[in-house]
Amino acid sequence: MPRITPFRLAAVCALALVLSLALTAGASAKGFQAELRVVGSGSKVLAEKPVATATTTVKTSPNAECFGKGSGGSGDPVSIKGNTAMGLLARASKLVGALRPLLISDSFDFGLALCGIGKSIAKGSSSWYLKINHKSLAVGGDAATIHPGDEVLYALVKTEAPDYKYPGELVLTGPNAVKAGMPFEVRVFSYDEKGKSKPAAGVKVTGASAPTGADGRTTVTLAKPAKLMATAAGEIPSAREPVCIGGKCPK
Repeated sequence: MPRITPFRLAAVCALALVLSLALTAGASAKGFQAELRVVGSGSKVLAEKPVATATTTVKTSPNAECFGKGSGGSGDPVSIKGNTAMGLLARASKLVGALRPLLISDSFDFGLALCGIGKSIAKGSSSWYLKINHKSLAVGGDAATIHPGDEVLYALVKTEAPDYKYPGELVLTGPNAVKAGMPFEVRVFSYDEKGKSKPAAGVKVTGASAPTGADGRTTVTLAKPAKLMATAAGEIPSAREPVCIGGKCPK
């Protein structure tokens, strides 16, 4: 049996390392999927879908002046990393018309500033609120790293004096499949900036007989498959949750 010399062993280890790095780079190049939800002016849902990440180039805009006159972008293109929240948004804007144009400014040292998504533009006391997995971040979207399966939310919200507090984010839970005409229970929670949840009272739910009670519960009855949504004044609406009936699901 041939003897493995130190030189030969070193060569084998080096080859293994190169192969490992190549495989890692290949996997990284393919990207991954994360969930993107964008809620614009008037709580209108602009996008709600899984998006495959990819480094994307977008053009900055001189019209991105939500931070004051003269704060608009240079008009130059910028490359945004795919594994960031803004990178996911930029990638989605190439696929979903309602997300175009993106009004982004590159005039700040801290990074890119987001002023507009489609027809929804930050003005006055409104701004774009970013949350990942129900938690807000202390960094901008171009520096907010995301991972496979993360839930990324961009919502245009108002923060007014005296507390400048961000609204809660509603999350609806319930069964995935039910019987037609049979009442079933759903529950709604409100998540704060830190990702802490509490039952949300007085919330309207699609198909519900009454708003949610103090425990966040209400009863829904459906005649056909539907996507349920929870809404309340001053709160970010929930994602639309599909409920199937008789093996048929909403499109």
